[in-house]
Amino acid sequence: MSGSGAAPGPGSGSSPAACRFAHYFVLCGIDADSGLEPDELAVLYQWLEADRHGKSQDAANTTSGENFDQSPLRRTFKSKVLAHYPQNIEWNPFDQDAVNMLCMPKGLSFRTQTDNKDPQFHSFIITREDGSRTYGFVLTFYEEVTSKQICTAMQTLYQMHNAEHYSSLYASSSCSMDSLASSIDEGDTTSLLKLQRYNSYDISRDTLYVSKSICLITPLPFMQACKKFLIQLYKAVTSQQPPPLPLESYIHNILYEVPLPPPGRSLKFYGVYEPVICQRPGPSELPLSDYPLREVFELLGLENLVQVFTCVLLEMQILLYSQDYQRLMTVAEGITTLLFPFQWQHVYVPILPASLLHFLDAPVPYLMGLQSKEGTDRSKLELPQEANLCFVDIDNHFIELPEEFPQFPNKVDFIQELSEILLQFGIPPEGSLHCSESATKLKNLVLKDLVNDKKNGNVSANNISMYELLKGNETIARLQALAKRTGVTMEKMDLSASLSEKEKDLKLQCEEAELRDYQLNVQLREVFANRFTQMFADYEAFVIQTAQDMESWLTNREQMQNFDKASFLSDQPEPYLPFLSRFIETQMFATFIDNKIMSQWEEKDPLLRVFDSRIEKIRLYNVRAPTLRTSIYQKCSTLKEAGELFRQRLSAADIVAPEPHDFCAERHQVATQSIEQRLMKMDHTAIHPHLLDMKIGQGKYEQGFFPKLQSDVLATGPANNNRWVSRSATAQRRKDRLRQHSEHVGLDNDLREKYMQEARSLGKNLRQPKLSDLSPAVIAQTNWKFVEGLLKECRMKTKRMLVEKMGHEAVELGHGEANITGLEENTLIASLCDLLERIWSHGLQVKQGKSALWSHLIQFQDREEKQEHLAESPVALGPERRKSDSGVMLPTLRVSLIQDMRHIQNMSEIKTDVGRARAWIRLSLEKKLLSQHLKQLLSNQLLTKKLYKRYAFLRCEEEREQFLYHLLSLNAVDYFCFTSVFTTIMIPYRSVIIPIKKLSNAIITSNPWICVSGELGDTGVMQIPKNLLEMTFECQNLGKLTTVQIGHDNSGLLAKWLVDCVMVRNEITGHTYRFPCGRWLGKGIDDGSLERILIGELMMTAADEDLVKQCRTPPQQKSPTTARRLSITSLTGKTTKPNAGQIQEGIGEAVNNIVKHFHKPEKERGSLTVLLCGESGLVAALEQVFHHGFKSARIFHKNVFIWDFIERAVAYFETTDQILDNEDDVLIQKSSCKTFCHYVNAINTAPRNIGKDGKFQILVCLGTRDRLLPQWIPLLAECPAITRMYEESALLRDRMTVNSLIRILQTIQDFTIVLEGSLIKGVDV
Repeated sequence: MSGSGAAPGPGSGSSPAACRFAHYFVLCGIDADSGLEPDELAVLYQWLEADRHGKSQDAANTTSGENFDQSPLRRTFKSKVLAHYPQNIEWNPFDQDAVNMLCMPKGLSFRTQTDNKDPQFHSFIITREDGSRTYGFVLTFYEEVTSKQICTAMQTLYQMHNAEHYSSLYASSSCSMDSLASSIDEGDTTSLLKLQRYNSYDISRDTLYVSKSICLITPLPFMQACKKFLIQLYKAVTSQQPPPLPLESYIHNILYEVPLPPPGRSLKFYGVYEPVICQRPGPSELPLSDYPLREVFELLGLENLVQVFTCVLLEMQILLYSQDYQRLMTVAEGITTLLFPFQWQHVYVPILPASLLHFLDAPVPYLMGLQSKEGTDRSKLELPQEANLCFVDIDNHFIELPEEFPQFPNKVDFIQELSEILLQFGIPPEGSLHCSESATKLKNLVLKDLVNDKKNGNVSANNISMYELLKGNETIARLQALAKRTGVTMEKMDLSASLSEKEKDLKLQCEEAELRDYQLNVQLREVFANRFTQMFADYEAFVIQTAQDMESWLTNREQMQNFDKASFLSDQPEPYLPFLSRFIETQMFATFIDNKIMSQWEEKDPLLRVFDSRIEKIRLYNVRAPTLRTSIYQKCSTLKEAGELFRQRLSAADIVAPEPHDFCAERHQVATQSIEQRLMKMDHTAIHPHLLDMKIGQGKYEQGFFPKLQSDVLATGPANNNRWVSRSATAQRRKDRLRQHSEHVGLDNDLREKYMQEARSLGKNLRQPKLSDLSPAVIAQTNWKFVEGLLKECRMKTKRMLVEKMGHEAVELGHGEANITGLEENTLIASLCDLLERIWSHGLQVKQGKSALWSHLIQFQDREEKQEHLAESPVALGPERRKSDSGVMLPTLRVSLIQDMRHIQNMSEIKTDVGRARAWIRLSLEKKLLSQHLKQLLSNQLLTKKLYKRYAFLRCEEEREQFLYHLLSLNAVDYFCFTSVFTTIMIPYRSVIIPIKKLSNAIITSNPWICVSGELGDTGVMQIPKNLLEMTFECQNLGKLTTVQIGHDNSGLLAKWLVDCVMVRNEITGHTYRFPCGRWLGKGIDDGSLERILIGELMMTAADEDLVKQCRTPPQQKSPTTARRLSITSLTGKTTKPNAGQIQEGIGEAVNNIVKHFHKPEKERGSLTVLLCGESGLVAALEQVFHHGFKSARIFHKNVFIWDFIERAVAYFETTDQILDNEDDVLIQKSSCKTFCHYVNAINTAPRNIGKDGKFQILVCLGTRDRLLPQWIPLLAECPAITRMYEESALLRDRMTVNSLIRILQTIQDFTIVLEGSLIKGVDV
């Protein structure tokens, strides 16, 4: 964000110049001594272009410089800094190459009297390595060439060009005039005569003009003031009357005698003809922004602007594209201004010179502006990577957005509020029509813009048209040339004579338009600032401040978490989460929080101070705002007062120091109200320009020529300006301290951040590429920085993903809560996808398609498929075959990069290459094969060499190996990032039923069936072909698998079946689930069940098991094991039964797990089915209670089950009316008995063949869901059947134990329990 109240740069505290309005005045143009030199930067640009397109560089070199295809008037020639004053400033050294390049980004251009020679204004920015900025404001105009040598050189170039051009024309066609005319380029006209006249320069007939630039370099972006001053200087040069004083007086005055207005003050200083007023916001106002947001909204349109703004907030790569340099600058500055209270932290180059085009290769977030060539369209623009690129074609009112980016919160209401403001100011929200005119008309637009804004005192539009008419008139042009040669001076036609009486009116209109622009700026910025104030009103509560002093904070910075992201997100309205979860991972947010922590020990960052004061204000308005956390849109309430104070400030300028330098320190009022008040009532006027001690005869005025300035009078300023010094000393001390600690300052939370800082400091070093040295060595070094930065970012991202996922281990390491939200996981994976795309885009030879990674994969696939060994090439996963004592197993799933690609290619839901690449990354990550697949992809070195330049990341072997190693570490945790995102795709599954053959029949005669359920749905009942234990089926994604129902129809003689387990595998992701059973299915055996509900557990691969031993991650909940289930009904007594203490502990733990489950955010909860019916679930724990002291002697050689006890209790309740003392108790007990009997009967009469243990499971699940268990337990404990079926010592016969059991079960009554359909299917209660 351009210039806040902070001092402009290092060392400024000690120098009066630090408080000067302008640091340098610069003059750029043609150096008459060195003559016409082709622009080396253009040569380098063509060389880079050829390099990017894979052409030979020799070809590029032959055309560059002496480019015969282009007429010499259209070529670019080398410009030079002709003069700059003062020579140097200690803390802001003059960078000659950079300033020259940015003042004249296209080099020198030539015109003749027939061309348009209107002056052009543009601005630029230079960001120093410490992040501070300097602004440049440039007016480029045309001056007649007086050097005979240069005119002759131009004529020679034309003769060479024409000879070359005509010979190629005659060679390519017959010599007839018609065919010659028809073969001429579209750009040229159709007759040879016209061709010769327009496409030539004749020294005897034409006047040659060359561009020249005057430039002011300032510490703060006072764009309007600088523009007015430069236009007045230009008018002084072109007017018929010499200026009142020599130009040196005005330049000396602005360099040495005009101070920066202090914060909250306005200033009046003097141009050549009239005063210029500028004002600087106070410490409690939004920072200075002088670029008209009106233009930004007109150029982009409201909807587009909000989308681009969102991309900037999420730190994507933003490329602005326009023919007009000032438009690039206006849009870039406009959007970064709206980021308040955040600041763009990465590469920021609003005008990217041609020589720096390789910076588009940068695999880091950037905001850059690229000048479009006349007539070229978007399709011809080759960009290194587009997967994460937001492309903004300003001139054509068009943007291209990256895929998968979240919308700004309350976007529709936000746009509505902004459009109301725009309409008040007469601006259509969709943007102005002229912006979408084709590029060819753009030249004239710049001229019209200058007229329409009525700020330059230009002639009005109706006169322009007459000018244009006359300009194109050949007769007048010839007369002027003739007059020039014969030495006759010809009065310039005064078309504006009629305007003299309108001048005052025009000036008034100009001031009014400027005021409206200021007001609009304030109102729009207020609305944007209000959004952030509402969104982050409570941010302070989540800042973690642990350090006692700054030193210890900086020292331990990397181990510290500085913002509680999980808690912050859990506190936000649901619709905000997709945006906020990504935004709080950005560098700009991290820096904002760091500044907050630093403010305990240092003066607050100016932006933070303003933001915090606004939050205070909101709190006062809302007391303890209940509205803050709703997603209801709240409009900005400060607009009216903003407008009011603005008007007051404009009515009286507040800094006016008359000739004696008198500063009156009048205090301004509240922030946003003060602008108008400032501009109307000055409180400071700078010293008037005055005659300097100059040598006689120099500084002579010659109309139309910028004079050669006397350098001795401009080299130094007066010696008595020290009173400006103290003002910015405190701000500077703060800046120095920050710079000393800059290597620590950017760090952010948990382990990742140590590495992030290095990636950040990389971003900072590259914020403004060094413009002066463009040797291949420097380019190589830049790329090396990128390679190092990418590796560090990869290390940081993988660590972050691991720490977030590793559960208890992270807690032991002191990383706070050990959970990761599905949302946060998704954010981290999306940023990993983005990183991989950036790595694959770095150093590409030729770009194909929008996703560099997918394009590489496709080429790899083509090559692999051509080699016919596809069947042998996939690697098997090693010890992956699931053996069991029956010998039945799942066939091994082959690991194949190509096969995974085919899965993705078959998904009709994904339409783009970027989407396919992301899906492939997600799938590989879920399968724990990402590192292995990428290693295989890069193992084809011939392909990698063909696709990538030598400096590319993927060709730096050591870094590449480390990168793959970091990705390998992600195999330590389970991701379901593919399964959980692509929920509607069809997935093939394979299931195997494994019987225990030693005890069971090898074949069964009945008809088995199976139904598989997952978090997203179930398959329905599927018949299993007889005696086939393995089957494959396809159905819509079931998500994580939870239960399998298995059963048979009991037909035939061999209808008893002992099943060990069922295995089900997702054939795309390779996830294999085991559903243990260990029970019989059949009538008259075990508990007589013909169907069972089995609870699943995700199997681990052998590699996983080793990793888990190292990681100490707690094991997942498992389903009931064979041993436990059999021990319940086993009468051998061989298995050890748990004692009373262990049983009570088990109940406590089961209930506790359910309570914990509901205390987690909804998206983080695991499977409730496992907590109810799994190994240590509630059903198993209650079974242990009911089995304790159970008299399980066989009655007539039959096993007795808990369900038998339940049924006896029901029989008793149905036949007996109990007698109690208290009538209320009778009613309660009667209703409890009634519901209990109703539930048991419903389970017994359900059309399912469930065994007795299965029925008990359903009863417990329903009792838990309907909050009835605590009522049922005492009924059963008091039922007479208990004395017959339980021993005296049984837990159920101990009143204290029963009471404590009831209390424990009551703790889960507060939760809404939703049971999976497969558990209670067919039971109607």
